Amino acid sequence: MAIGSGLGGQLGMVAESTYGTFVAPTRFLEFTKESLVLKKTTAQSAGVAAGRLLPLSTRRVLTQVEVTGSIDLEVTHTGMGLLLQALMGTTVTPAQQGGSAAYLQTHTLADSFGKSLTIQKGIPLTTGTVTDKSFLGCKVTGAEFSCEVGGMLMSSWEIDGKTCDEAQTLATASYPSRKPFHFGQMAVKTGTYASEAALDGVRKVSVKVERPMATDRFYAGQAGLKKEPISNDLVKITGSIEMDYVNTTLDDLHTSDAATSLVLEWIGANIASSYDETFRITLPAIKVDEAPPAIEGFDVIKPTYNFTALYDGTNQVAITYMSTDTAV
Repeated sequence: MAIGSGLGGQLGMVAESTYGTFVAPTRFLEFTKESLVLKKTTAQSAGVAAGRLLPLSTRRVLTQVEVTGSIDLEVTHTGMGLLLQALMGTTVTPAQQGGSAAYLQTHTLADSFGKSLTIQKGIPLTTGTVTDKSFLGCKVTGAEFSCEVGGMLMSSWEIDGKTCDEAQTLATASYPSRKPFHFGQMAVKTGTYASEAALDGVRKVSVKVERPMATDRFYAGQAGLKKEPISNDLVKITGSIEMDYVNTTLDDLHTSDAATSLVLEWIGANIASSYDETFRITLPAIKVDEAPPAIEGFDVIKPTYNFTALYDGTNQVAITYMSTDTAV
C-alpha cells in the first residue's frame, strides 16, 4: 500500500502513436506539483413543466470534455527528452558522441503536430489505495524554465489534453537515479551567434515558450472529444535576466534595440571524454524590451531586463540536451 497522501503520488508518461490513444507509461519523473484535471462542458434543459421548481437531473447532458493543467518539475540530467520533443516539435534521435556513453539531443523549433503524450497520474486515497487517472492526447502548449541564485533549474509545462481514462491499470513507477541541474552549473552568454561570451553579474534567468494552438476542435461525430490541436499563431518566446549592474551590455542593447544571441546553459558532470551533462537553450536573436537600470536606494543596482526572442533569418531556436539517454 502507498502512503495516503501526496507522498504516495506518481506521474508517468509516454509518447503516443496515435493522438488520444492510450499507451502504458514507461517514464516516471519526480515532480513538485501538478494540476491536470478533466474539464467538462454540460448543458441543462430549461424546459417548462407544470409545477416543477428545480431542473430535472435527467435533462442535464455532457456535451464535451477536455484536459487542462500543468506540471512543475526540476530539470534533470536524464529523462527530459519526451517533454522537450513535445514542446519543440522536432522528431529527435539521440546521437551517440564519439562512441561514448554520451548522447546528444538537439530539439529545434518545428510544428508539433503528431507529438502527443499519455500522462498517467496515481492519486492516493487516505487509505493508501492509489487511484488512476490516465490523460490521453496531451499536447505541450507551453513551458517555462527558470533558475536563480541558490536554486535548481526549474520547469513548468502547460498541458492540453483530449480526455481522461480511469479504466486503465496504474503502471508501476520506477525512478532511475537522476540529478537536477542547478545555479552553480549555469552560464549566461551573449554576443554573435556561435561566438557568445559569458555575461557577468546574472542572478536569475527565465525563458517562456508559448505554442498557440487551436484547442477547440470539437466536431460533430466525435462524441464530444476534440481533434488534435493545430498550431494557429506564431510561437512566442520571452524571458528575463535579473543581474547586478556590473556592465552595460544589456543596457546598451536596450538603448539601440540591436539584436544579440543569448545562450543559457547548465553543464553538469562529465559523462565521457569531453562530453558533459548539458542542458542548453540557444536563442539566436533577442531584443531587450524594457527595464534599464534605476536607482531605488542605497543598495547595489539590480536591473531586470525583459526580452523577446525572434528569428535571425538563418538559425533556429534550439534546446540541446546531452545525457546518457539512448532514446528520447
